[in-house]
Amino acid sequence: VDGPSYSSYPEEPQTVRDGAVLPTEKSFSCTECGKSFPSKFHLNVHIRSHTGEKPHSCPEFGKGFSYKTSLYRHQRLHIGEKPYSCPECGKYFKSKLVTHQRSHTGEKPFLCPERGKCFSEKSSLSTHQKLHTGEKPYSCPKCEKCFAKKSELVPHQRSHTEEKTYFCS
Repeated sequence: VDGPSYSSYPEEPQTVRDGAVLPTEKSFSCTECGKSFPSKFHLNVHIRSHTGEKPHSCPEFGKGFSYKTSLYRHQRLHIGEKPYSCPECGKYFKSKLVTHQRSHTGEKPFLCPERGKCFSEKSSLSTHQKLHTGEKPYSCPKCEKCFAKKSELVPHQRSHTEEKTYFCS
């Protein structure tokens, strides 16, 4: 009786150790960013972060998600579920408890390699780095003026309308 053949799985490199066939660790690398993953499946899921592919959609709103776990987290919003509580202050969260906890600890694990400035959220670092690259991905559809941050575009767009955010008393 022949044993299992692993040659039919060329995308899963194997290491033979003590007579057992074991998968090698972090053997699949992303050609876009260089991150390594333990399986081709995990690499393919990661690649969606570069392609923008969102194969999982909310049946209620049609909003797309790259990851099934993100869809599940979103679906909890429909029922108002807030399953995560902060042991420090007792507040409840739908998601991002870890990010909230950094407000208590002051932890800022995301470092800008150019300026040495630290951020508590990865998205804040990404926004900051656009200042270094000059990237301005948010453009006004009325006048085509571009901005590095969405928070800069929104007030600019109000300048094209009658909408006023400040009132005289």
